[in-house]
Amino acid sequence: MISDSDLIALVRAYNPKTNEALIRDAYAYGAKMHEGQTRHSGEPYFTHPVEVAALLTEQRLDDATIVTALLHDTIEDTGSTFSEVERRFGSEIAELVNGVTKLTNLELSSTETKQAENFRKLFMAMSKDLRVILVKLADRLHNMRTIKHMRPDKQVQKARETMDIYAPLSGRMGMHWMREELEDLAFRVLNPDARASIIRRFITLQKETGDVVPKITDDIRAELARANIEGTVYGRAKKPFSIWRKMEEKKQSFSRLSDIYGFRVITNSEDDCYRALGVMHRRWSSVPGRFKDYISQPKTNGYRSIHTTVSGRDGKRVEIQIRTRQMHDVAEAGVAAHWAYRDGERVENPFAVDPSTWVSTMTERFDHADDHDDFLEHVKLEMYSDQVFCFTPKGEVIKLPRGATPLDYAYSIHTRIGHSCVGAKVDGLRVPLWTRLRNGQSVEIITAEGQRPQPTWIDIAVTGRAKSAIRKSLREEHRDRYIKLGRELTRVAFEHIGKKSTDKALETAAKELSLIDASQLLEYVGSTELSAREVVTALYPELVDKADMDVVDSKRPVVGLPEGVQVKRAACCQAVPGERIVGIKYKGEGVFVHAIACDALVEFEEQPERWLDIRWHAGRHAASNAVTVALTIGNSFGVLGRICTLIGEQKANISDMHFIDRKPDYFQLLVDVDVRDAEHLHGVMTAIEADSDVATLERHRDLSRKP
Repeated sequence: MISDSDLIALVRAYNPKTNEALIRDAYAYGAKMHEGQTRHSGEPYFTHPVEVAALLTEQRLDDATIVTALLHDTIEDTGSTFSEVERRFGSEIAELVNGVTKLTNLELSSTETKQAENFRKLFMAMSKDLRVILVKLADRLHNMRTIKHMRPDKQVQKARETMDIYAPLSGRMGMHWMREELEDLAFRVLNPDARASIIRRFITLQKETGDVVPKITDDIRAELARANIEGTVYGRAKKPFSIWRKMEEKKQSFSRLSDIYGFRVITNSEDDCYRALGVMHRRWSSVPGRFKDYISQPKTNGYRSIHTTVSGRDGKRVEIQIRTRQMHDVAEAGVAAHWAYRDGERVENPFAVDPSTWVSTMTERFDHADDHDDFLEHVKLEMYSDQVFCFTPKGEVIKLPRGATPLDYAYSIHTRIGHSCVGAKVDGLRVPLWTRLRNGQSVEIITAEGQRPQPTWIDIAVTGRAKSAIRKSLREEHRDRYIKLGRELTRVAFEHIGKKSTDKALETAAKELSLIDASQLLEYVGSTELSAREVVTALYPELVDKADMDVVDSKRPVVGLPEGVQVKRAACCQAVPGERIVGIKYKGEGVFVHAIACDALVEFEEQPERWLDIRWHAGRHAASNAVTVALTIGNSFGVLGRICTLIGEQKANISDMHFIDRKPDYFQLLVDVDVRDAEHLHGVMTAIEADSDVATLERHRDLSRKP
């Protein structure tokens, strides 16, 4: 365990004016309070707070934050109290310790309604003092580094919470090194086979090509020297989870993935950044669509850098980030750079974002959320999404999350513009409302009086602000009808278990489900945002047949169909439960379910009367949804049999198989696999792609197969 003298030495290295007596006193107090306590590993418990404090010294944080790390578990796990900590160490530290204690007690991975309430508390704590979350993130990082000593079920719970909440949060705060490590540590627990597969392939690649990182680093240094640009160059292979995520997003195998190496160029000035960019692009071919200038358009957390991807040595794609030393400090520390010390003084970094400003940009839209679901949607989108920058016809910049559509753009300008939107032009060309916007595009919204939001817009919109405004408008328009329908649905559900749907019962259920009143509950049931059985379960869980509730009728797999209308899955996109969908009416044939991103929907753009707002029934679907996957596999003994076995092990059935091409060294084939939902399909494809003899794997969609 690090001694108090060693810890003080770590702080003194960047802050010679540190209050050594304060840190020594906090160290002694924490050791005394945790005396006799042990961790799962058998080590003294106090080793954990000390390691957390040491992690925070790497970010050059102030004395109050270091002391808070030493004491962060005292109020929760020992006989210490807030009053005692305040008396000994002052109100600032006591409030910070208390804030960390409250965060520790939040169940951020609980049910969605409770999760939303706890997210509110999380952001309230952040708004008071962001150092609270810095200590909590360091606490989580050390716990993840030592997670192997916990029970397997606890490891999975903590890893999932880390992947879903703490890793994205650290990324949004600009602490990308922490995000990468948290993701990789969680990945090690959640999918160890996939991680091991990535590492094995890396080793094989290095044996075949050698370690290319130092070679490319030397190439970049030589080019900078030739142009008389002073700069430092760092290179590294990307983390296993980062590579896995790229494989999933691009639906490519490891052998097809090219940009698995990243390089940073640290220059002395902003001018040198752009000069270095010119050098890189003159020496190597830039990859179209892979350039981002975060110096001229900084991220909200203060991040500034130029990103470009080039075809480097031997045609390998490499990502290069170019920035100044001050920009690099913010890129490493993120929002924490605001508290950083150097030589005993707070560092005045012009690029560090004021934490209060950053938190307000994160939370300003949350206050407008009508309910828990809207709030949770806001939070997760803000934490997970990167940004795209679009321009108004007048040249003003509009920031949106990646994947945003013209509808999101319209609502970001004003709710009135969004409500009256009938079309959009991107770079002067008319486009469908579900078009995904890209960086640098100019967007013009076409409006019309009398236009109202359509139900299908919910699936088209991406931002919480747009979704919330659309839902609110639809509710107001259809509220009376929804309440009437909801009353009838709940009456039937209550009668099914021998109970009556009284006003008091509905009010009690609304309270249990954290809704305003019975009217809102009935409205939600009528609009299918809440099922009648969920209402019954809230009051009489012991009377509800769980199995019956969870299994979805395969003849009626979607919600929102007119009575008596048949529904089929469109063959062109093969949508499965878990994916966003829309219904298209076909005369005499019923309704066909299309994935919201299906290219075939373009032909129905001018026929809004044929569109239906539908969604999959909640619950467990039968494994009867055929999805076609395209495979390229090695032509060697036993490979095809092994692939079939892998699919069977995932509890999926092969309903058809068709060979496209047979070569001496490989086969190309299409396989129809019957799955339950998108998660089941993901598991099947992951299992197949991990096989070393699978060269390519992707989901096959065929627009020629019309309904």
